[in-house]
Amino acid sequence: MNLAHLFEAGMLVCFGFSWPINVVKAYKARTAKSTSLAFIFLIIIGYVLGISAKLINHQFNYVLAVYILNLVIVLSNIMVYFRNRALDKKREKENGGLKMENTNKIIYAHEEQIIFAEEKKSNAKAYNITLMGGTYAKDIPVKKLADEFNFDFDLFNKSSFALSLKNAKVYFDKYVANLKSDGIIIQLGKEDVESFAANPSQFDASYLDLLSHIKAVNKDCRLALVSINNSVNNPTITQMNNHIKSIAQSDQATFINLENTKLWNPKAIQSSLDFAQGMGLKYKKPIYDIAEILYSYAAVNIPEETLRMNMAV
Repeated sequence: MNLAHLFEAGMLVCFGFSWPINVVKAYKARTAKSTSLAFIFLIIIGYVLGISAKLINHQFNYVLAVYILNLVIVLSNIMVYFRNRALDKKREKENGGLKMENTNKIIYAHEEQIIFAEEKKSNAKAYNITLMGGTYAKDIPVKKLADEFNFDFDLFNKSSFALSLKNAKVYFDKYVANLKSDGIIIQLGKEDVESFAANPSQFDASYLDLLSHIKAVNKDCRLALVSINNSVNNPTITQMNNHIKSIAQSDQATFINLENTKLWNPKAIQSSLDFAQGMGLKYKKPIYDIAEILYSYAAVNIPEETLRMNMAV
């Protein structure tokens, strides 16, 4: 027996094992919203190329049979995709042409802004991440980005105008705690620059107290702390960001450094998420990746003039 052929067949079996599971899941889901047709076609092209290589080299063996079997299973995903897409269109037509993923929405206002939130339902997505920040973060369109990146979890923006560490704990209890988020991305400090300059130790204590409070309310929640924009190279903000990094490390939270935004590649993150969904894999979404996507958008779409105005002290 040729070991090379055996190992290649084993690789194909391992790689293709999740496809039947994915077909069943997609069929039961009855929606094409979380399926990437481009990803499926990419896999099909890969199998076709592999089969072509075998035919050209006249390698007519069990490995070729495994290639063909995998290809047939992946092709069945396309049939299920178009069936689910037809069901989606039918539901949209029944709803008067509106795309309604959740009809139970509530609207409420506070601090001069309107926030849209989805009320928890028995059929709501089991996983959610919340963005909690101040003026800069509140304009990040999380619903748009969630749709664009095909997130299979809820993403909420609970940021508020001029939110600071002074009122963050009360604000969390009122607007964030009830979501019971699996992950919270926090960007605070812009409104606390003057108090930080006067007493850095008090800033650290207030931030740590907030994190301790969040964990007391939601002990399984993962936290990510985002640095403050510093486009004007303010030395006080630079020092503050160093403190935020140290706070994150001491509290075993993820630190997001906005100075690295130019190095981030949201499209690569999207490809990895599509791959995992296409393979039917279930895993906790890296909160760092989600933060990169949100703040990469902000870096490109929020004018530099706004950033400079926000960072003035």
